[in-house]
Amino acid sequence: MENTVEDNSAENRMNDGCVRPSHPIPPDELAPYVVENDPHTETDIVTYVGGQAPDETVQHIEKIKEEVVLGERYEIWDVITDKDRWWVITNLTNLYSQRHFPSLDYTLSFHIGLMTRLRSRSNRVDGDEPGPFDEVFRRQDQAERRHDTAVEAEDYQAVGMLLRESLLSLITSVRRRTEIPANTEHPQDANFVAWTGVLLNQLSGGASNKELRQHLKSMAKEGWQLVNWLTHARDANRTASSIAVHSCQTVIGHFIQVLERKKTESTQRCPVCKSRNVRTHFDLSIPPDGDYYVSCGVCRWTSHPARS
Repeated sequence: MENTVEDNSAENRMNDGCVRPSHPIPPDELAPYVVENDPHTETDIVTYVGGQAPDETVQHIEKIKEEVVLGERYEIWDVITDKDRWWVITNLTNLYSQRHFPSLDYTLSFHIGLMTRLRSRSNRVDGDEPGPFDEVFRRQDQAERRHDTAVEAEDYQAVGMLLRESLLSLITSVRRRTEIPANTEHPQDANFVAWTGVLLNQLSGGASNKELRQHLKSMAKEGWQLVNWLTHARDANRTASSIAVHSCQTVIGHFIQVLERKKTESTQRCPVCKSRNVRTHFDLSIPPDGDYYVSCGVCRWTSHPARS
């Protein structure tokens, strides 16, 4: 068949004999040609890129593929801005300029290695991706940094004090996102143990959750007692401080898990198409100070209050 493309110069011809167009479609006009899109996840990615590259405007975004490595799922996005072109890879989300990372396979391998190292560290507050537990993580991070540099007993006591404040911040954050019946007695703000009982009765209630609820209450109570002991222990040391740090990490992680489950597990299937491909998102703009919502990866239904 005769080639109808006029420009057949070597610089425009691919290695396989195909001809590369000399005038590619502008990035901001590519959207209509994307067969499948995911507006809610795309919004998450665009928001992330906007935070990392605030002087750039996203013109096109497209998910290239997903890969599962050692049980972890990674989404790979091709993002074109008015100044650069990026790979954005999730879990944890990071971006890489395609000028410096032209190979996608190499970039994914690099990303997995980097994220594995980051997961071995504590949670860090990211101003570009605000979340509902930023204050909790900030206080936890302060405690861990103090632990790393501690020498004297009073240094380790200070770790206990910082951990205590992180647990109180946890209760405050969870309370703001938990519907508590009006007839429920509210403990004093600093009564961590009593508040964990109230909150877990709501977040993990019912006979089927009895063992889980008791375990969570026990872990929270013991963690609280440990950090209070560390705060006043005259012979506080590195071992006790390390155990307290890890105990608080566990308690915080448990509460975040049950809160997210309570917020999203009620939607096991999409109410429109009945798919189980339901994903969780967080939007800081949902009153009063951000909240979780879910969307369907098949029909694009969402529980977002402003979009549903």
